[in-house]
Amino acid sequence: MEDHDIRAALDRHWAASDTNDFEAEHDIYREDAVLEYPQSGERIRGRRNIQASRAAQPNRKRFTVRRIIGAGDLWVTEYILTYDERPSYTVSLMEFRDGKVARETQYFGDPFEPGASRARWVEQMP
Repeated sequence: MEDHDIRAALDRHWAASDTNDFEAEHDIYREDAVLEYPQSGERIRGRRNIQASRAAQPNRKRFTVRRIIGAGDLWVTEYILTYDERPSYTVSLMEFRDGKVARETQYFGDPFEPGASRARWVEQMP
């Protein structure tokens, strides 16, 4: 699979994630895919289990992709995942095998107040 094909699959994945289209969202995964959340120590094995765990979440979710970079079998998406209007700055590392995601690792960072000690060097981001 070419890089442009993977990029198109990622664009479809994140668009489906944003609309809670759980079937289309999970087309990108291999049947034996593994999803890891290091901050909570969770690992989910299997495409159907990944899909079921996400469908069971009661929160209203929105996904705003900031950027996607990658090549070959490793792709990184930086995005804002908003649960019930609370943003979490998120990074998804996706490892592809045979054109599908074999492993995904997601890292989450909550917003925090800016530090006064660096204020003179800082510009506010939108």
